[in-house]
Amino acid sequence: MNIVFAGTPEFARVALQALVQAGFSVPLVLTQPDRPAGRGLKLQASPVKQYALEQGMAVEQPRSLRLDGKFPDDAARAQAALRSVRADVMVVAAYGLILPQWVLDLPPLGCLNIHASLLPRWRGAAPIHRAIEAGDAQTGVTIMQMDAGLDTGDMLLSEAMDILPTDTTASLHDRLAEQGGRLIVQALAQLQGVGLTRVPQPAEGVTYAHKIDKAESSVDWTQSAEAIGRHIRALTPFPGASTTLEGEFIKLISYEIDSLSRFANKRCGQILSVSPEGITVACGEGALRLTALQRAGGKRLAAADFVRGFPLSVGMVLGQPASAGGGG
Repeated sequence: MNIVFAGTPEFARVALQALVQAGFSVPLVLTQPDRPAGRGLKLQASPVKQYALEQGMAVEQPRSLRLDGKFPDDAARAQAALRSVRADVMVVAAYGLILPQWVLDLPPLGCLNIHASLLPRWRGAAPIHRAIEAGDAQTGVTIMQMDAGLDTGDMLLSEAMDILPTDTTASLHDRLAEQGGRLIVQALAQLQGVGLTRVPQPAEGVTYAHKIDKAESSVDWTQSAEAIGRHIRALTPFPGASTTLEGEFIKLISYEIDSLSRFANKRCGQILSVSPEGITVACGEGALRLTALQRAGGKRLAAADFVRGFPLSVGMVLGQPASAGGGG
């Protein structure tokens, strides 16, 4: 079975590696163009491209696949490459480009997507972040037959995974990536053998995982300690949850839920205690003990080390407007 693979970030690289290790032929890989990254903003290849080149695979990086779009030459080149390899199926994982109908129709077995949620919940760009943020007990991976909609295709395989109370987007991402790689290998093996049963997605339970925006970083201290905690974990590692104090942005790295009974009638965002164990802050309901923090441009520090360089005292209020030009 010849496979074309389309994907860009680490989640996709793990799936591509799983296909290679399972012995599938992948003569062509599509991935996003190189992007500026790091402090020097040097062009950097995606994790998928780096792995594909290491394996000697052909790589195409079209800016668009629309033949009638802004980059028709890119699309035409990709079309020629896709037709030349005569792939049986395309596997797609976090690619980042919309596949037009001509791509969906090209492989005889169509295009299979590895999606990091239990569809139809959390269709869209950020299913891992949104599942943690919403307090879901479970998520998982769905292998889906792609159609022209946004994650609306028939389901082929799915498998649930518990979300741990300590999970961040980073830790959950890594487990789901491994799960996705294993499930796509299983799906292709079944496709070659007994076949796969297509199950339409139910109309009930549809939610959308909108792309994470850096503007979401700011913590709303009027929310409950539980909700703020989920917000911190959902935005770890990127873009990170942050608050402000005395005009400076502070990124919140880790926390513990403090006792809900000791701190009544306090202002939301007010520092209630400072100790080597953490900085306890009043929330709309309950309190949060911040155990690791980071100043703009600084290192991540345990609370005890943080307060040595940024003295904090009981009564200070987090979340006041920051000065212009601040960042995290």
